[in-house]
Amino acid sequence: MSKATWSTRLTPLIAVTLCGAPALADEPTSTPVRLIFDTDMGNDIDDALALGVIHALQSRGECELLAVTISKDNAYCAPFVDSVNTFYGRGDVPIGVVREGKTPEESRYLTETVNAADGDRRFPHDLESGGDAPEAVALLRRVLAAQPDASVTMVQVGFSTNLARLLESPADEHSSLSGRELVARKCRLLSMMAGMFSESDRQREYNVFVDAPAAARVFADWPTPIVASGFEIGQAIKYPAESIERDYGYVAHHPLAEAYALYQQMPYDRETWDLTSVLYAVRPDRGYFDLSPPGEIAVDAEDVTQFTPTEAGRRRYLIATPEQAVRVREALVQLASQPPER
Repeated sequence: MSKATWSTRLTPLIAVTLCGAPALADEPTSTPVRLIFDTDMGNDIDDALALGVIHALQSRGECELLAVTISKDNAYCAPFVDSVNTFYGRGDVPIGVVREGKTPEESRYLTETVNAADGDRRFPHDLESGGDAPEAVALLRRVLAAQPDASVTMVQVGFSTNLARLLESPADEHSSLSGRELVARKCRLLSMMAGMFSESDRQREYNVFVDAPAAARVFADWPTPIVASGFEIGQAIKYPAESIERDYGYVAHHPLAEAYALYQQMPYDRETWDLTSVLYAVRPDRGYFDLSPPGEIAVDAEDVTQFTPTEAGRRRYLIATPEQAVRVREALVQLASQPPER
């Protein structure tokens, strides 16, 4: 089930920029952003394109992918992520998976892409099943404990299951800190695709309502600033089918292009929900987006996100003018289609 299934009536984004709202965690840095990517890979194709964007940004020296954790509970999620990482020359990136999580259903593209073969396996990978990967929270604790304080940017583009469980996790062999204490010490920002913040049409959003208690917990208790990319942002900025057909032909078989063609009948332009959270996380200072005033985000009884401005709030959401939307689309096309380092 796609993110668009439950929110199809929104018109293209016309943003009102609130002057004087400062950027969040946007100081230019000469060191790569230390990034953890938490995704419901397989439920939509934007997760796959977002992973490609991360690899392009790492090749440019702008980020370092520390780990990928998966919140969709399907055995083929981890092998697909492993095959994409391997395609980009980073098959050693650790992958963790949710246990007893949401949406175990088959994906439109995971199984066929993972199993594609031309004599030999088309897209090599070491993980044969999610059952071979470590549990997500244990991996998150291990990776976070090894990082410098206040250095890690989390990008969550699926359900909040893994991050809510991380907050609730006890001390272990990797750290004497509780999960919330560990996050407070090691993380600097959570950039997440979740919720809906348009004023014209208020509905529940897929990443939130599938595990609403977890989303509510993360919005309420995550100890660092959060910047949310709402449904309306990705809906207004679509990835063009012509790029899939034109820009990925530098190899005979590309995992992102093949997965894209499997997800829906070509040609189609797809919303860039998850890609926008990645772009902000790594390039917050490029002027791609404006930010709302500070405030708090809550999940109401109908699983709809509600934003309340407060001077001391540590939650904001992305805003994009039509002019910014054009720049974001151009950047995402260039990054997602960038060839891997060889």
